[in-house]
Amino acid sequence: MTVAACAALVERGDPDRFIATLAAPVQSRAHLFPLYAFNLEVARAPWVTAEPMIAEMRLQWWRDVVAAPAARAHEVAGPLHALIETAALPVQVFDRLIEARRWDIYRDPPADDRALDGYIDDTAGGLMWLAALALRAPPEAEPAVRAYSFATGLAAYLRAVPELEARGRTPLCDGRPEAVSQLALRGLIRLTAARRAGSTIPRAVRAALLPGWQAEALLKQAARDPAAVAEGRLYVSEFAKRGKLLWQASTGLF
Repeated sequence: MTVAACAALVERGDPDRFIATLAAPVQSRAHLFPLYAFNLEVARAPWVTAEPMIAEMRLQWWRDVVAAPAARAHEVAGPLHALIETAALPVQVFDRLIEARRWDIYRDPPADDRALDGYIDDTAGGLMWLAALALRAPPEAEPAVRAYSFATGLAAYLRAVPELEARGRTPLCDGRPEAVSQLALRGLIRLTAARRAGSTIPRAVRAALLPGWQAEALLKQAARDPAAVAEGRLYVSEFAKRGKLLWQASTGLF
């Protein structure tokens, strides 16, 4: 039950977030890896079984972990419980994140754009805000962090569309190219809003934003070429990825 075990899980299951965390200050990593390992475990829960009841039970187990007064003997639950205690992380944010993942169990499409926005805000947004809180973000930083996390989560979601469809899901309310383009533009608008409010996010907290370093490029590509979403062509070149991550980590700008 160590942070190193959490880091190893993230390295295997979420390599982009692992790389982003390695770009963060060393002292931040012990706060970030348990959260990212928890997110990976919860995100996987709906997909590791074809039985909805078992998936529901897996998610409930994590809800119990977060709410428990004592740590459980588990490679992620132990470090996560310690982080929740030391950083006084709000259990309700964890709970909303886990609850949102119940939608992944079933095959229903999002009811509307508002429902999809809520899913992204509770999953990607909840995770990034928890990461920011673990790094001592002040309350006034939440709107900017959540605006940035929406752009980050939406970019990742659009990149996952082909895989979701292959697994029998209907990930978008409207898959027409013009609708996909508008969705990507909404993400870019939220990214701009985050930057305008960026002064509310202390430099020491901005390591929590590093996982979003590809969002702008991916959203711009989706807005310009929406067919790339369905065809699985959303990508950032390795050269551009490394350059942007290095720039964001060294400047603190996003």
